[in-house]
Order: sequence, then structure tokens, then C-alpha cells
Amino acid sequence: MRSFASDNNSGIHPSVLQAIVDANHNHCIAYGDDLWTEKARQSLKQVFGEKAEVFFVFNGTGANVLALQSCLSTYHCVLAASTAHIAVDECGAPEFMTGSSLKTIPTPDGKLTPDHIRPWLSYIGVEHHSQPKVIYISQCTEVGTVYTIEEIKALCDFAHKHQMYVHMDGARLANAAAALGKSLKEVSLDSGIDILSFGGTKNGIMMGEAVITFRKELAENMKYIRKQSAQLCAKMRYISAQFIAYMENDLWLQNARHANRMAQYLRNEMAAIHPFTFTQATDANILLLKLPQTVIEQLLQKHFFYIWNEAEGEIRLVTSWDTTEEDIKSFIEYLHKLI
Repeated sequence: MRSFASDNNSGIHPSVLQAIVDANHNHCIAYGDDLWTEKARQSLKQVFGEKAEVFFVFNGTGANVLALQSCLSTYHCVLAASTAHIAVDECGAPEFMTGSSLKTIPTPDGKLTPDHIRPWLSYIGVEHHSQPKVIYISQCTEVGTVYTIEEIKALCDFAHKHQMYVHMDGARLANAAAALGKSLKEVSLDSGIDILSFGGTKNGIMMGEAVITFRKELAENMKYIRKQSAQLCAKMRYISAQFIAYMENDLWLQNARHANRMAQYLRNEMAAIHPFTFTQATDANILLLKLPQTVIEQLLQKHFFYIWNEAEGEIRLVTSWDTTEEDIKSFIEYLHKLI
């Protein structure tokens, strides 16, 4: 079923799928000591800069957990927005795997600012409290908003001034970079990010993510943490080969631009038939809006999506690299009939 439920529901881009097929040739050394993995690492270093150290993992939760493990001791805490993926959608994995606590902060748009973090400084040096060590941000956020370069820099400068790291969950970093018209390096390393979970699964890759560190001390023990956390893939070439195709000819950017464009098209088409209440800006490829409960129930019979806030009648629609105008027209036609 075609849907607007999640960009995880989309298929694999043909170029990525072909890269997996091409890697399925003969034998090669396991656990990442192969030519595909080395080429993928170099491709990412060319994009993110020479400071980047790249570690491929199975999935997004694994990438986030590994990134946090490299930054934390058990007496530390992570500060995140209350809507953050690690707080809502990872079944407590970050706390379970790191032994650290997670502190959530309400925000109107899913974005953290230095003012959100400032009250937590009173915890620093007090032995009765978990020590703030990592600020976690998603780019794009879970509600579809995008941090500007200036917002990221302000947060990173504030964190570094107080001996904290900033971890960016970049599951949709491609969409954010496309929306901002900036390079992947500009929205991560150049903005002050210390460690990045770089995703492709939501943007045309079959499986696999990359943890990218920009600080030497965070990379030192990563290979041991990865193995201990069951995120070291024996047949690594099938993950890394995807990233070679993903980075070549800016496929990541083409896919993200298309998904973002389809989101704007969907929002415009919806606005043309009814003055819907959109609850967040559609900065990239996620729409949040309110619908009457009866309309939601009927709409779900033909088009699958997720209810974001049932009490408020708020739903989430997500476009993908393979969303078509026909998908949107079909949705709009049925929605128009219902309202």
C-alpha cells in the first residue's frame, strides 16, 4: 500500500539496490576490512571533512546509542526535547545501553535553544544530580522543523562553553540540508556538531546507518563499543556499498529534494481544498495537522498514516523519495470527498 505513514515505508532506490548486487561478488574479508567499506568511508570523509571518522552500523537506534555511549559515563545525563526520537521511539534503549539518564525538555517546535539548557547548568558539580553531558538534537526534528545553521551554532557554542557535547540525530539530515540549501558538512561539522548519526534508510537505502565522529576522543573506543553493542556487521560490504551509491552524484540530495518538494505540493493541495490547521511548519518532508476524528477514521481506510496526538486530532504525513504526484492526487481526491 502506498502511504504517507513514514519514509521508512518507501522502497530502495534502484541505484542502491544495484550497488548491493554489485557487492555480491566472490569473497572478501569480513567485519569491514573490505574495499567497499574503505571506499564508503572515504566518500563520507570527502563530504564531511577529514576530521570525520566513520563507523557503519545496522540501524538508527544502534547509531544513536553508540554515539551516546562514546560521550557518556553512567553518572551523566542527556538533554533532549520531549518529542525527541530517543525519548519517544527507542523503547528506552539509550538509557538501558548507556546507563545514563535522559532528561526531556518541552519545546513548541521540537527545537532546543541555549535558554532551554541554561537551567540545567545548576546541576553541574552537584553530586546528587546526574551531570549534563550531551545535548541531543534531531535534524530534521520529529515534528518536521529544521534547525537553521545559526541555531545549531548557538547551541553548540553554548554546549562547548560548558564542557558538553552535541549529538545530532541525522536520520533525515539529507532533507534538512536540502531544505537549507547547505552541504552536509555545513549543517554538521562546520556548525559545531561533535558526533552525528547519519541515516539513509529514510531516503532510499535498504538498511544501515553511519556514526560519524568529529572529535578524536569520541572515535578512540568506538570500534569496541560497536562490537559490544552488537552493531558490528560481519558482511559489512552490503551496508557500505549502499553508501557509495548514496553519495555518488549527490543521490542523497536528489532524493531529499524530491521528498521535500512533494511535502510542499501535498500541503499546498490540502490548503487549496480546505483551511486545515497545520500545527508545525513544513520545513522538509513532514506535515502535522489537525483533522476531525470522523475524517481521520475514514481516511485511514484508504491511506495509511500515523495519528500524532489522538486527543488533539493531530496526524502526521510524511513524503518520501519515491512519493509521486499521483499518490498525492489520490489522497487529495478522497480527502476532498470526506470534508
